[in-house]
This record gives sequence, C-alpha cells and structure tokens, in this order.
Amino acid sequence: MAKRGGAVHVTTHRRHYTGKDGVDRVYETHLLRRSFRQDGVVRNETVANLSHLPTELIEVIRRSLAGDSFVPATEHASVSRSVPHGHVAAVAAQANALGIPGLLGPPGRARDLVFALIVARVCRPGSKLATTRWWADTTLAEDLSITDASTDEVYAAMDWLAARQDKIETKLVARHLNQAVNPDRLALFDLSSSWMTGRCCPLAARGYSRDGKKGLPQIEYGLLTDPVGRPVAVKVFPGNTADPTAFTTIVEHIKAKFNLGKMVMVGDRGMITSARIDALKEIGGYGWVTALRAPQVAALAADDGPLQMSLFDEANLAEITHPDYPGERLIACRNPALAIERARKRQELLAATDTNLTAIATSVAAGRIKGAGKMGIKVGKVIGKHKMGKHYDLDITDTTFTFTHNTDSIAAETALDGIYLIRTTVSADTMDANQVVATYKSLANVERDFRSIKSIDLDLRPVHHYTETRVRAHVFICMLAAYLVWHLRAAWKPLTFTDENRPEQTDPVAPAVRSHAADRKAATKKTRDGLPARSFTSLLDHLGTLTRNDLRYGDDGPTVPTLTEPTDTQRRAFDLINTRIPLTLRK
Repeated sequence: MAKRGGAVHVTTHRRHYTGKDGVDRVYETHLLRRSFRQDGVVRNETVANLSHLPTELIEVIRRSLAGDSFVPATEHASVSRSVPHGHVAAVAAQANALGIPGLLGPPGRARDLVFALIVARVCRPGSKLATTRWWADTTLAEDLSITDASTDEVYAAMDWLAARQDKIETKLVARHLNQAVNPDRLALFDLSSSWMTGRCCPLAARGYSRDGKKGLPQIEYGLLTDPVGRPVAVKVFPGNTADPTAFTTIVEHIKAKFNLGKMVMVGDRGMITSARIDALKEIGGYGWVTALRAPQVAALAADDGPLQMSLFDEANLAEITHPDYPGERLIACRNPALAIERARKRQELLAATDTNLTAIATSVAAGRIKGAGKMGIKVGKVIGKHKMGKHYDLDITDTTFTFTHNTDSIAAETALDGIYLIRTTVSADTMDANQVVATYKSLANVERDFRSIKSIDLDLRPVHHYTETRVRAHVFICMLAAYLVWHLRAAWKPLTFTDENRPEQTDPVAPAVRSHAADRKAATKKTRDGLPARSFTSLLDHLGTLTRNDLRYGDDGPTVPTLTEPTDTQRRAFDLINTRIPLTLRK
C-alpha cells in the first residue's frame, strides 16, 4: 500500500496520437502526484487529475508547490499615484529632437525652468502662477526636478532667458535663414498686438488694437519667420508703434544682430510702404516683396495707365512696369473669387449704411433732430462705422437731410474688385511671376503663427507682467513654443484634420484647394489608418490620458512606475515624432 504523507508536485504528461484523418494530436494530462520510497525504491502516487482545471490555475498550483508565494493583487498591489504623462512626454521629446535645451543655454536650474515653461505653454497655456500649479500634477515637474519651484524662481528664470534672447535667435536665424537652406534669402515679417493688464509696464501704450480692445493699453510685437512660417525671432515694441516704424527697426535689428547682409523682406502693403522702401534702399542689400495700396493701383489703372483689364483676358496675372517704380517688377493679379466676395461685402455694407441713414432722415423729417451740427455728428458716425463715406453724396441743412449713392465712386471701385499689384526687386531670373505671387501669399503662414500664438494654441494674451524684461521674456517663450508647435503640427498631420498633401496650384492667384484625402478626412472624421481625426489641441488632450502610475507592492514593498497601455492614436503620435514612449522625460 502506498505510504500517505510527504510533499506533492504537478507533473505534465503528453501523448502524441495520429488519427484516422492523418492529423497529429497532442493530449496533455496534468497530475498532482506524491513521491515516496518503499522498500528502497522510489514510487509515485497520483493524488488528483488536474487536467480539467484552467491552464492558469494549474500553473499557479505548480509554482505554489515549488515554493512561490501568491497573494490577492487587490490586497497587496495598489496604485499609489497616477499622473498625466503622454502630452508632456511627446512635447518634450520633440523639443529634445529639435535641440531646444542646448539652444537655451548651459544645463542648470534656470534652463530646466524655462524648458518646462515652453513645454507647459504648448500643453496648457496659463499664467505663471497657474502653470507652476499645473505642472506639479503632471510628470513634467517631477522629471525635471522643479516640483518645489516658486514663482520668484520662475521670474528669475524668465530674466535669465531674456538676457539670452539674442544668442538664441541668432542660432535659429543661422539654422533657418542661411543661404544653404534658404537660397532665395526670403524672410517673412508681420506685426500684431495684444492687450495688457495694469498700467505699470513702460511698453504698455494705447494704439491700434488688432484684438478689438480699444479701451486697454497694449504691446506690439513683430514676428520674423522663414518662408514656410517657422518662427525664428520676435521683437516687442511699445503699444503705439506704427507698422512702418516696427518694420524699419526689425530690418536694422536683423542686419546688426544676425549679420544677414542680403535678404528679401516680405510684408503686407501697410508695413512696407514707399517710405519704408526708401529706408531699405539706404540700409542697402535688402530687397522686398509687398503690394501696392488701393490709390496706387487706381492710378495705374487710369485710362492712360499700364494696368488695363484686357491684361486678364487670358490669364489672372500679368507683369507690367512703370517709371514711378524704377528697378522694380509689378505683378498685376486678378482673383475672380475675391472680386465676387468684395462685391458681396460692399453691397451688404451699403445696405446697412442705407438703413441707418434712412433712420436719421426719418428723424429729421419728423423734427426729432434739428440743426446741421447735430445731423452731421450722427451721419458721420454712421458712414464711418462701415467706412462707406466715399460712396455717398450727402446734403445737410439745418432742417433737412438727404443722401444718394455716388455711382461713379462705386463703379470705379467695382472695376478694381479682386485686383491687386505686387511689387518686388527680385529679378525674373531668380523668381518668376508665379513664384512672386506665391511668395507674397505666403504671408498667410505668419498670420497662422499669430493665430497660434495669440489664441488657438499658446494663448499669449492678455499679458499680465509689468516689467519690460518679463514682458519680452513672456513673448519670447510664446515664440519658442510656436517654433515647437510648428514642428509638432507638421509631424502630426496624419492624425489631425490638416491637409497632408495639398495640391500644387497651377494658378497662384486662385484660392487654395484642399486635397480629396483632406475632404474625406473632414467628412468621415477618420484618418487614413482608421483612427479618429482630431484637432491639434484635442490630440494633446488625448495624449494627456496616457498616465504614469506608481504601483506599490505590499504595505512596505517597492514602488514601480508603470505606464498605462497606450491607445493606437497615442502610439502613432509618438511614432510620427520618431521616438518611443518614454517612462521619464529625462534622457
């Protein structure tokens, strides 16, 4: 009889069997067995057949009998902390790939704080106080060892950055505006403004507000980019600085600081005026691409002028010359779509002005408004509201008011609807007419940068700082964040609604056309890979759901950081920036 007692173990037996159908089959039998010695011979006893149990349970029994200890995971493994990680990890990875840490300066506490401010500005724009609170709830502060950073330290880091701005911008200009990568030597420049809070900053002044905040002081800032809209430098001006003055200042800054002797500046008609062109000639070595103002276009379109409508019978652009613009090429363009839009808008504004003027005329006839002075004030406000005064003939007396349309003025403006002229010093050997038009229209890239900086991505406004140095540092941080966003948007085109392959235009004057793939993505809300298509901001929010979890084993056991299982979109986002999902932000 078998001897009871002693240790048991699990054995696995496999039998190979070939059926009548010729298929080989393997049968496994898992037995719980006890070994014992009897009469000097080792014998085995089968205690139970475990084959009917799940494979996982059989393995647990096998390992338990071998000496391993198992306890319920819910009792001895807990998530002690879970923090958002994916969005800051992706942005930091792209920043490292672009060499931004080395661009900022030598390693140290100040550089870590500035780097964190740039990453935070991309992921969650906010005030500096809000930012220090936010990054403590992500892996950003912990991984950069800035969890204990105070607001004063952040301000000191901004001062450190402001002192290094010229060096950083010089490196960016050398990287993106040198002749090797920018053979046409083109640079785009535009000016914008943002309102200020408080009245203590010496840069704050009242001026033309592009934000519609007429009752608040503001600052102006000019953004310099390469031809594709990649920001490379920014300069802050007092809020009452005019566009031409800012343009001249930035050109002198480029020549003195960046040692760029030859460049072609691209700016709109309000910035590169005739007076600014004269200044460029005095500086020397600088060309320009800009457009003529409406009165200049009208002068060229006079009966004896070179700009005649017959030029557009076969094409939407034509090159002309005029002695008033020596050494320059004039590219006349006609955009039929723009002509239709301008005609529609003019009719709407005329109709709105007619309604208001009719109300005034009715009040005058009823005797509610008396006196030419009072009538003139009310009429002036109405025609100035929509800037339609040039299209009206007004008759105001002390007791009457009448108005009619100035048909000659309306007809003259209608004839020029959709027509604009580009002036440039770039030779035809360097850039043909189509390229000149495309270059001027590339100013839309700078306008997109401003939208990104001011509201869509980086929320620069309003500016809360009251020292000149900190205001400049704040704007510079936003510019560096815009530089980072530019590259992220380019990399993540397949995951967002951005057109990945916009068709090349045979007619540079015509409006841009989206590709069929982009239309399909917009309609289905799906990418080519079947993933959800998102906006850039919502993609960052989705990446933020990839958390890093601190798993603690036992009451006094070790804590192991572990990432949640990434979604397909999160994996793809990191693949597109050529990096693996990192456990920490530190390299």
